[in-house]
Amino acid sequence: MIYLNKMQVTKLKCDGIVIGVMFDHRIADGYSANMFISSWADITRSKTPSMIPSFERSYLKPRSPTVYSQLIDNVFAPFSPPSSNPDINYLGKEEGDEYLHVNRVYYIEGEQLKGLQLLVNENGARRSKLVAFTSFLWKQVALSMENSGKQNEACNVIVAVDGRRRLSEKEKMMMSHFGNVLSMPFGSKKPQELKEMSLSNVATTVQEFLQPATTKEHFLDIIDWVEEQKPRPLISKAVVNVRMSFTVSAGQKFEIMDKIDFGWGKVTFGSCHVPESRKDCFVMTMGSPTNDEDWVVYMHMPLMHMSFIEAHASHVFKPLNTDYIPI
Repeated sequence: MIYLNKMQVTKLKCDGIVIGVMFDHRIADGYSANMFISSWADITRSKTPSMIPSFERSYLKPRSPTVYSQLIDNVFAPFSPPSSNPDINYLGKEEGDEYLHVNRVYYIEGEQLKGLQLLVNENGARRSKLVAFTSFLWKQVALSMENSGKQNEACNVIVAVDGRRRLSEKEKMMMSHFGNVLSMPFGSKKPQELKEMSLSNVATTVQEFLQPATTKEHFLDIIDWVEEQKPRPLISKAVVNVRMSFTVSAGQKFEIMDKIDFGWGKVTFGSCHVPESRKDCFVMTMGSPTNDEDWVVYMHMPLMHMSFIEAHASHVFKPLNTDYIPI
């Protein structure tokens, strides 16, 4: 059974409509949430959904006997609340307004993304825009930590990897799978290390921890590992005993803007949202509703880091406003 925590439709004074859907991430990842919203919109217009969600679990069946590499132990860990396991400090809390988590939405122009990609490819490597963006943001957060006297603490970046295309030769069936099919590989460096590295070398580090998690064998290992851990909940190992970890998730291919229509016209803008009370840091990159080359970036981070990024990387991160998305 799928549990949706909440669905709400709000009509604005300008006659615009905001539709909000709250998902439990333990049940559905961003891909699944987008598939649900897209299918829902099709159904409201009496249209057959372009992709029927599948709840078939046969292609996620563990092997017998279960087997997995040690790499999995470097990606996930069984979760225990801090009160019952003092050795695990989950998303440690700090006092002060600068550590309050805030939500911001920016846009990044296509030319800036291409520029970052050229910088990370300067040694002849071929890195994706996502790797270039992740490398740039990782370094900015590290510089912010050093600026605030946290240069000796770890700075971790997690990149969410969708395993759907990697798990099955029956790609169409797997692409309609509703659930969680994610790996969470991460890199860990101290701010001083990242400060001294060129952006190209940071990108090499990102590529090195990302690459092993992009294979079919890796996701088969995850299925077996999760089977052995049941029913204990799991957590990204990047956040265990680390104060500053942030996740980058790519949503450029989600049908958020240009195709979703609930019967009132196509959606003007779509994004995700994390409650400000949440202490985990999350970044989602999405396609732009106005320019195919641009990205829209949602960020949930401590105010301290957001202020630093806005002060030192305003040429890349530009606040989303009605000048960019006319209403």
